[in-house]
Amino acid sequence: MEKILVGLSGGVDSAVAAYLLKEQGYDVTCAFMRNWDSIANSDLLGNPTLDDGQCSQEKDWDDARLAAEKLGLPLLRIDFIEEYWTDVFSRFLESYRRGRTPNPDILCNRYIKFDQFMKFAREKGFDTLATGHYAKIGERDGKKVLMKADDRNKDQSYFLAEISRSTLDHIMFPLSSINKTQVREIAKKLDLSIAGKKDSTGICFIGERRFRQFLSNYLPMTPGKIIHISGREVGEHQGVLYYTIGQRKGLNIGGTGPYFVIGKDIEKNELYVTDEEEESWLYSTSCLVRNVNWLADTNLPKEMAAKFRYRQNDQKITLKQIDETTALALFPETVRSVTPGQEAVFYDDDAVIGGGEIDQVFQGGKDLQALIHETIEERRSDGI
Repeated sequence: MEKILVGLSGGVDSAVAAYLLKEQGYDVTCAFMRNWDSIANSDLLGNPTLDDGQCSQEKDWDDARLAAEKLGLPLLRIDFIEEYWTDVFSRFLESYRRGRTPNPDILCNRYIKFDQFMKFAREKGFDTLATGHYAKIGERDGKKVLMKADDRNKDQSYFLAEISRSTLDHIMFPLSSINKTQVREIAKKLDLSIAGKKDSTGICFIGERRFRQFLSNYLPMTPGKIIHISGREVGEHQGVLYYTIGQRKGLNIGGTGPYFVIGKDIEKNELYVTDEEEESWLYSTSCLVRNVNWLADTNLPKEMAAKFRYRQNDQKITLKQIDETTALALFPETVRSVTPGQEAVFYDDDAVIGGGEIDQVFQGGKDLQALIHETIEERRSDGI
């Protein structure tokens, strides 16, 4: 009988995934990962006061324990606190320091759930690792490939684009062909206490936080000027690192508006914005993607689709490979708010071809951030 280790998070999706595998006759064991510890992580920075005390992991552990008991499945508890700090949170902070907007969920999946956790499963003699992700494992040219889940509203393949290709032979996604409504109905029939638990929307493994306040513990806020594309000062930001391209809310700029973030200058500590009259500064025609993790074979250049952020509709692109880990995505139609530091994920039909970090964004063949800087400086000097 195939032995499967299921990552039980304390949420309804992973609990139902474990139940479905048990019903299919697999030998199922569950494991809860503890990856964030306020005191331990504060000590790593030499500051024991660093946390706002809102971590939800102990509540999640209780929910996972009760679910495992209800399902009659054994439950392990594993700590990856140091690994999470080194491979996920430190990288997350470093990307913010560079003025980028990283995605911690992608880092979690790459370095913790499908690396450290996978190694643990294999060392303990499990054949397969399973999670409650909405994604699918299929075949393409006789090889395993990552694919979109049937429930496109919940599909999480975007967050899995950085996992190792070698893991595809050893993972299962039991929720690949059912939707969230069905998952909750199953949980209710099983009388699971978490049947109505809301989905987590916070930082992976850390929980829901007041984001700016939480990050300010690690990246101190430094207020500075908000500059309109016209070159005029229109407000003050709380800390240039905390804003992302396309952001509209939380700018606290007076006047008519609305205003949108289009760029930032870390050295000058300036945030750049535009309004509806010059909204074209939000749009780009191509982007350079580095450190691409290829998950399937394909001949490039090729027309395919891409997502440049989660919950975005598929965008038509032509993908050209520059070298082994670098690709250029060309947009036949301009795309809004493509953001350095975010993930670009490439799809050929439903199959994930690969994904990597957006490094540069271009408008008409020119680096968009450089173009914004030049335009603002010209307009400043002209007194426009």
